Amino acid sequence: MGNCCSDVGGRMAAVGGTAAITGNQIDAADMYLKSRDIHGILSQIELSFSATNLRDRDVFSKSDPMLVVYIKERDGAVIEVFRTEVVLNSLNPTWIKKYTIAYHFEVVQTLLFHVFDVDTQFLNIEVKMLKLEEQQSLGEASCALSEIVTKPNRSLTLDLVRRVESVSSTHSQHHGKLTVHAEECFSSRTTAEMMLSCLDLESKDLFSKCDPFLVISKLVESGISIPVCKTEILKNDHNPTWKPVFLNIQQVGSKDSPLVIECFNFNSNGKHDLIGKVQKSLADLEKIHSGREGENLFLPTLVGHDCENKILKSKLFVEKFSETIQHTFLDYLAGGFELNFMVAIDFTASNGNPRLPDSLHYIDPSGRQNAYQKAIYEVGEVLQFYDTDKCFPAWGFGARPIDGPVSHCFNLNGSNNYCKVEGIRGIMMAYTSALFNVSLAGPTLFGHVINKAALIASQSLADEAQKYFVLLIITDGVVTDLQETKDALVKASDLPLSILIVGVGGADFKEMEILDADKGERLESSTGRVASRDIVQFVPFRDVQGGEVSIVQALLAELPTQFLTYMRSRDIKPRI
Repeated sequence: MGNCCSDVGGRMAAVGGTAAITGNQIDAADMYLKSRDIHGILSQIELSFSATNLRDRDVFSKSDPMLVVYIKERDGAVIEVFRTEVVLNSLNPTWIKKYTIAYHFEVVQTLLFHVFDVDTQFLNIEVKMLKLEEQQSLGEASCALSEIVTKPNRSLTLDLVRRVESVSSTHSQHHGKLTVHAEECFSSRTTAEMMLSCLDLESKDLFSKCDPFLVISKLVESGISIPVCKTEILKNDHNPTWKPVFLNIQQVGSKDSPLVIECFNFNSNGKHDLIGKVQKSLADLEKIHSGREGENLFLPTLVGHDCENKILKSKLFVEKFSETIQHTFLDYLAGGFELNFMVAIDFTASNGNPRLPDSLHYIDPSGRQNAYQKAIYEVGEVLQFYDTDKCFPAWGFGARPIDGPVSHCFNLNGSNNYCKVEGIRGIMMAYTSALFNVSLAGPTLFGHVINKAALIASQSLADEAQKYFVLLIITDGVVTDLQETKDALVKASDLPLSILIVGVGGADFKEMEILDADKGERLESSTGRVASRDIVQFVPFRDVQGGEVSIVQALLAELPTQFLTYMRSRDIKPRI
């Protein structure tokens, strides 16, 4: 995967990387990293295909099958993306050509497969030139890419069906089966783990020490540096030692490929100061580690019309260098790990009367989803593929159930002792029903539902179950129990749990951003304990509504990295 998992036990959240020298370009580089899925998880998946018991549409010979693959876009458009070769005279073909597709965890990637019998008169024509309307259909099938990669053997067998067919022929004719097998593509699983430190950094602040962080970029042939990794910020430290970073050999090109390591001083205004840099390959860094001698940082300076490097007294050291095999997110799925979805919904009075159209909880008779329904459906639609029983714990908070006091964690289905519902449809039905069976109240407290989710995660951990839990909290207001919520999150950071928070409505969500450690110091409990990792992702619904990035993409982009950070920090390996 090549992810830079630098947040394991870090003291501050990582900040933006840089693609050039100037500090004010770091935010742009951070967006670049995200767009390249370096913060998240992107894998190339190679799909291979075979079929059995296809229909024989030829009179004097067997069918000559070809498979065509389509992708269904978000807007419903269907686009052809691949054709296999034609296999002559076979009702049980195994096609040689493979289709490679980029796997995106945060998107439901719907694939459509259509098998054609290529007419004899067209067998000498290149497959890409064939007119499909002139070929006979042998059947079609569809699935999500997630359904394939979550199978233990990464193989999924689908029934082939005909698009237009009478009831009688559907029962009387056999259309065969299509098997799709997935393999993860990578040139290397070998990952270099490095612990980097600096000595005698020059202060860039007038009244305090510097707040340093590193950005590692690879140099391409054009001379442009492309960011691939960044560390956390260390506060007030002239002699910093950062948490380990991981660089996949494939990610940087090779051990001899040039890398630029830049040290910046963090500024809250986003204009980070370049302290100094070095240019070395992984092989060079390994030698620095072996020799235990540091490398002096330098600063490019303009002398007349020429640019010279000013050598600094500051030095970069490689405290640790090792090469390991890093298991990927898909390795854990193939080994039987599941992502278990949970949801908690805000029923506080600030949402407005559910029976009125201006309420955030209003159920539109036309079927148009409100923000709560949209968040539940979009997130659940992705995560359901990673949960085998598809039974999801669902809670409400901030309301008064019938004949009871205000509750900050009640079962959405109305049960006193059972919190699970069946499928995404079950969550939707329980949510709608709850709106007519509770009285909206307040205040907005997160601590109870986070502790409830953490209890389930801890019980699973005690049972040694291969499960990782994802709690979706949807809220319209500012959290009232901020410190209690921090305490719950710090405690939960040691568990196989991630928390997604969606803010709906027009409230000021600045306090919510505190819980998401992407933009500030790592959470600290009331007893002074610091969260072991970042487990929260917060997204205001209004920021993504109508944009190119959906609410689910914004929420789930970091989830695989959080999952891997947990597994790697505890040396949990997939059972493959």
